[in-house]
Amino acid sequence: MILSADYHTHTPYSHGDNTVLENARAAKKLGLKQIAITDHGFNHLLFGLKRKKLVDLRAECTEAEKLTGVKVLLGMESNLISIDGETDMKESDLQYFDIYLCGIHEVLKYKRFSDMYSIMIKNYAAYKFGKKPSASVVENTTKAYINVIKSNPIDILTHINYKCYCNLEEVAKVCADYGTYIEINTKKRHVSAEELNLMASTGVKFVIDSDAHSADRVGDMKIAEELLKEAEIPLEAIHNIDGRLPEFRFAEYKKKNL
Repeated sequence: MILSADYHTHTPYSHGDNTVLENARAAKKLGLKQIAITDHGFNHLLFGLKRKKLVDLRAECTEAEKLTGVKVLLGMESNLISIDGETDMKESDLQYFDIYLCGIHEVLKYKRFSDMYSIMIKNYAAYKFGKKPSASVVENTTKAYINVIKSNPIDILTHINYKCYCNLEEVAKVCADYGTYIEINTKKRHVSAEELNLMASTGVKFVIDSDAHSADRVGDMKIAEELLKEAEIPLEAIHNIDGRLPEFRFAEYKKKNL
């Protein structure tokens, strides 16, 4: 199993240590065809990407691609900010990006306090105290994930079930229907082999991403390799390995709407 592309990396534009060029050079060294620069979304209160920096970030991506020959996609790891499925990626922002990731994070500006309470506080409390999340927590998180997939042309859901708890099968079904990939994140182990098998049974497709916050982790696959040894999913369900590249829904959305 050889990684073809890494679609989740960070730079100093949010919470990463290395530049766009350094991440691209690391990708080139590993033989990757593509890399995405996906800094944290605008509503992250500590590490959010600034809209006024988008022109500079695009210029760095263009220059890094020119210097390395690796396709450098400009993206963002947007934040799910409401149960209704809204993110901090506005319609007016879409023109600047090539790829659209979304996840659930802490320390965000949510749309309403009720959204923060349902999506973050109740999930984080269950995680922090090692308690089984209540049925209402799982129901609300599942609803938020499903709504965000249906309402936005999201390419990849990042580290699903990390410090948040949903019905993975139901979310995976909607991802399969709408063409959103589920990420196997190698920065943190966020699902078990059994959970991975359950999601795969819906026909959903996966990508392996490093979630690198430093160039030395670009292309890292260790956790994915360990997980896939325990799981029973076909490698054909993973679309960024062994020379394959995904077909992303956001690119198609932009062709039709922007």
